[in-house]
Amino acid sequence: MRLGWKDIILPNDPLSRKPLKLHPDHSGAHNVVTACAAGCVAVNGRMLTRSLLLLPDRIDETWGPDSYDALAAADLARLSAFACDVLLLGTGRRQHFPAPALLRPLIEAGRGFEIMDTAAACRTYNVLVAEGRVALAALIVEPGPARPRR
Repeated sequence: MRLGWKDIILPNDPLSRKPLKLHPDHSGAHNVVTACAAGCVAVNGRMLTRSLLLLPDRIDETWGPDSYDALAAADLARLSAFACDVLLLGTGRRQHFPAPALLRPLIEAGRGFEIMDTAAACRTYNVLVAEGRVALAALIVEPGPARPRR
């Protein structure tokens, strides 16, 4: 029997007995981001210090520029080949919106995407994977001296 979020009630909620939404933990079977800081992203505890593509079942460390300013249309064109539910573009320490010319390969492929800073993309990726979705996170990891917080 599969329970939905409406089927689970908090027994000690004196205000409204609101339902509690639960998410399955798939982290043992899929890649998840375990830390993120300036200059690095850790996936399943493994520190990565350059830009990468992250999917639940694989990591591609050959993708991408070292900074948002170096992002090219060819980098984004490569993303349209992946089968995924959601494409997340982490643009580094800060959120940047690429020019439409850079996004053209994704738009022409009919690919939906979300643009955010890399830390937000890491958090969003983890939530989507925990929900059982196939997420592709294209993460720009800019060089930096800081160490990740766990």
